[in-house]
Amino acid sequence: MTLKYLLDKEVLKRNSIEEINNEKPDPMLVACIHRDEVISLICALFAYGNAKQIVKFLSSLDFDLLNAEDEKIKKTLSSHYYRFQKSNDVAEFFITLKRLKNETSLEESFLLGYRKENLILEGLESVISKLWSLNSYDSRGYKFLLGVPPHKKSTSTYKRWNMYLRWMVREDNIDMGLWSEVDKSNLLIPLDTHTFKVSLSLGLMERKTYDLKAVIELTNKLKTFDPHDPIKYDFALYRLGQEKDLAKFKRF
Repeated sequence: MTLKYLLDKEVLKRNSIEEINNEKPDPMLVACIHRDEVISLICALFAYGNAKQIVKFLSSLDFDLLNAEDEKIKKTLSSHYYRFQKSNDVAEFFITLKRLKNETSLEESFLLGYRKENLILEGLESVISKLWSLNSYDSRGYKFLLGVPPHKKSTSTYKRWNMYLRWMVREDNIDMGLWSEVDKSNLLIPLDTHTFKVSLSLGLMERKTYDLKAVIELTNKLKTFDPHDPIKYDFALYRLGQEKDLAKFKRF
C-alpha cells in the first residue's frame, strides 16, 4: 500500500459530520450552524488554542450584533474576551466586519486580489488590507486576530485564514463551499502544529521550520496526490496529528 492510498482512505473516513461533535469539538461546529461567510471568518480567526474553549467562546457570541450600532456592539461585548483578545478587540472586530458587510463582501474583497493571477496570497493581501482600511483601531490582540497582509518576505503560515478559505471554497461533509469563484486547486494547506508534525513524520515534507515555505512545500507535495483538490487531505492530517494515530502509517 502506498502513502497516497492510506491517506485517501483516511480522507474518506474523516469526511463525515460525525467527526465534528461535542466529543471532538471544532470551530466548524459553530460555523456550520450559520453557514455565513462573515460568521465563519469569526469562527476561523478565533480558532487558536484549546478546541473546547474556542467553541465555548464562539457559542457565547451574539452574531446579530453584526447588524447593530457601534455602541450596542461595544456594550454587549464588554465582558467577552478570548486569550490575546480583550473585550475591546472583540467589539472592534465586529464593528470592522459590520462595516465590510455594509460595503461589500469578504468574497469580493478576496477576489479583487485573487483574480489577477489566481494566487491565494494575493487574495489574502486584498481582503486583509480591506479589513484594516475599515477601522483605525489597532492593538496587539487585534493585530494577532486579523494578521497582516502577506508580502514577499512573509513567514506567517496564515493557518487560520487558509482554514477559512478551505471552508469557503471546498464542499463536502466538512467544508461548506459558500464561494464559487476560487479554484480549490489553488488553495494552500492550513498548516498548524498537528499537521506540521504529522507531515514531517510521514515524509510529506522536509522543511523543519514552521513557516510559509513549509506551507508551500507541503501543498506542492499534496498536489502530486491530487492536483485538483490537494487540500482535501488537510482535515485528515490534522485529526491524525491531534489523535497521535499514526500506527497504520508506521512504515512510512
